[in-house]
Amino acid sequence: MSAPEFTEAQIPQPRFTVETAKVLAEVAHNRQKDKLKRPYRDHVIAVGDALADFDDDIRIAGYLHDIAEDTPITRQALLDMGVSERAADIIERVTNRLHDNPDDYQAGMHFIAEDHDAALVKIADNAHNSLPERVRALAAKWPDKPPVTKYRDARPVLYAAVDVEEVRKILARVNPWLLKELDDRLDDEDDTDYENLTYDDAPAAEPAPAVESVPAVEPVETFEKADATTGEEK
Repeated sequence: MSAPEFTEAQIPQPRFTVETAKVLAEVAHNRQKDKLKRPYRDHVIAVGDALADFDDDIRIAGYLHDIAEDTPITRQALLDMGVSERAADIIERVTNRLHDNPDDYQAGMHFIAEDHDAALVKIADNAHNSLPERVRALAAKWPDKPPVTKYRDARPVLYAAVDVEEVRKILARVNPWLLKELDDRLDDEDDTDYENLTYDDAPAAEPAPAVESVPAVEPVETFEKADATTGEEK
């Protein structure tokens, strides 16, 4: 009997997983350095790790968020590897060189903020780039250069595109120091006059749903009454 023939459609194709994305990011950025001459792969891995509370497409895009910016790997190459269309769309949107005006950073942030998923990835990227130790190291290396404020200025734009609890999850993982800034911003945006707040200002509670009355049920004795004199059951 001849060996069974298998068509290409019958052979299960390998799935592009989060772990695959992490390995690809490490390999693709392996020889690159950041402004502080540190391994750039550390940055992309940190961004992907910061998105651990989200779905696989967002996490994959996090690990690969700079792959189209800093390597020759194209969208089609990613799709051929098994990256989903959704993850590829996120990667494209956060790739600065693909924006209409790559030199206009804030315009790029507004473009990214038009997409919820891309905003999540960029929040993680922004938070890692804003680590206090990194900011201090950059200031020490270029003491005559004015402090970079583009990351700080971009945060309100990006934060407005997602739920605040999603922002908290990301910051808690990658840059907890930004949580206080987030809380301070929320306090500034809260225009409630707490000094003059009265109970009358509270929203009226919705009435509880009516509960149908249940007719009373006569108790049923399950045991015969005991004799009052002997204590024995009759």
